[in-house]
Amino acid sequence: MVKPIVKDILFLGQKSVPATPLDMNVVNDLRDTLAANCERCVGMAANMIGYKKNVIIVSAGPVDMIMINPVICSKSGRYETEEGCLSLEGKRKTTRYKKIEVEFQDAGFVKRKMAFEGFVAQIIQHEVDHCNGIVI
Repeated sequence: MVKPIVKDILFLGQKSVPATPLDMNVVNDLRDTLAANCERCVGMAANMIGYKKNVIIVSAGPVDMIMINPVICSKSGRYETEEGCLSLEGKRKTTRYKKIEVEFQDAGFVKRKMAFEGFVAQIIQHEVDHCNGIVI
């Protein structure tokens, strides 16, 4: 189901709780909401659509990648950039890393560990920040 985008800074500033297999509705709603906003959005965290769950979706080329309970376990290549967000007006300065390694569960709750770089790494970092209650 397509959900409205949350703009409440107090809600967005709260840390998300781990997701379980009982939270598949969150995964489905993230997919639907990202698809509905694909012209202006490349990633989303569950709190952006009202769920305080540690789930993100990233548009990584032809496939949207679901990451459940993602944790960035390594990072390198620090740089400064500006980012926008559907939940906020305008752009803000932030620090990101060119290369990251992420541990997460996929949509089938299978544990994964993958490396990312460039723009996809930046998107993941932005969405993981959301899950941690960090609003840029």
